[in-house]
Amino acid sequence: MGKTVRWGVLATGGIAAKFADELRATDGAEVVAVASRTEASARAFADRFGIPKAYGEWSALVADPDVDVVYVATPHHAHREAAGLALEAGKAVLCEKALTLNAREAEELVALARDRGLFLMEAMWMYCNPLVRRLAELVADGAIGEVRTVQADFGLAGPFAPDHRLRDPAVGGGALLDLGVYPVSFAQLLLGEPDTVQAHALLSPEGVDLNTGILLGWSSGASALLSCSVVADTPMTASVTGSEGRIDLPHGFFFPDRFTLRRHGEEPEEFVLEGDAPERDRQSLRPEAEEVMRCLREGLTESPLVPLDGSLAVMRTLDAVRHRIGVRYPQELAMRA
Repeated sequence: MGKTVRWGVLATGGIAAKFADELRATDGAEVVAVASRTEASARAFADRFGIPKAYGEWSALVADPDVDVVYVATPHHAHREAAGLALEAGKAVLCEKALTLNAREAEELVALARDRGLFLMEAMWMYCNPLVRRLAELVADGAIGEVRTVQADFGLAGPFAPDHRLRDPAVGGGALLDLGVYPVSFAQLLLGEPDTVQAHALLSPEGVDLNTGILLGWSSGASALLSCSVVADTPMTASVTGSEGRIDLPHGFFFPDRFTLRRHGEEPEEFVLEGDAPERDRQSLRPEAEEVMRCLREGLTESPLVPLDGSLAVMRTLDAVRHRIGVRYPQELAMRA
């Protein structure tokens, strides 16, 4: 892998646009191609971001010899197909979260990447955030003692129309895969895969979750109280409480610019993102892109910051939540028929 890593962007939606825009400001990154279901959409995206090649077929992008790594930004239901296509073509892949619709699809992708010796990473940008990394280090080093509870929420007020993708079961709609993946991933970053999963949800007429509460438990006695919603504007905060203290993250816990460590008997200690970072920099996807490129240059097939086993564990938890709230996607129902 040379100094410059050449990216192909697969899909042209909002998150793809944000990522392509930030790659332009990332040292050592170059977006050389984009693909969509239609050539017109790909061409419009290419013109917008100064990308030299635009393809109306995914297969053309993954076959392009100038592409080193493919960023998959499709809706959830297409992650397995798109990422699998790229891996089959011998490309490294960064795939948006949640990694797939379900754990079975995720296991297939991970097995394919490992069999081919190719890089694969879920785009869990929260794990690459420098303050989240620092928080995880503090917890692992015992700064708050043994973890007892984790609390986190991510909710949007909406309202979202019935034809919005967040209400469409065919594309993996609902609060869980889009928003709930953050609180679940945060809890599992600190405690690993839970031993028990409980959940309750308000479902839409279409059969996706609109408002979901999750209770995770570990054999250590630790628990996590999590929630996600597309019908309620929640605080979007998080806290981790241990036997010897607590860490609190403010609004936007998944892209924090600060957090507070409160040890028993000591003054609170505030950790702040270096520099005077504006909101747009707090939400930057650049650390995620830089981690992918670092791994590729070092010949790694997965990131130590976003390990594949961790992504698989999160998918198993999301599956367990859906099982308990009664959400099934059409693709899954078709397989059982």
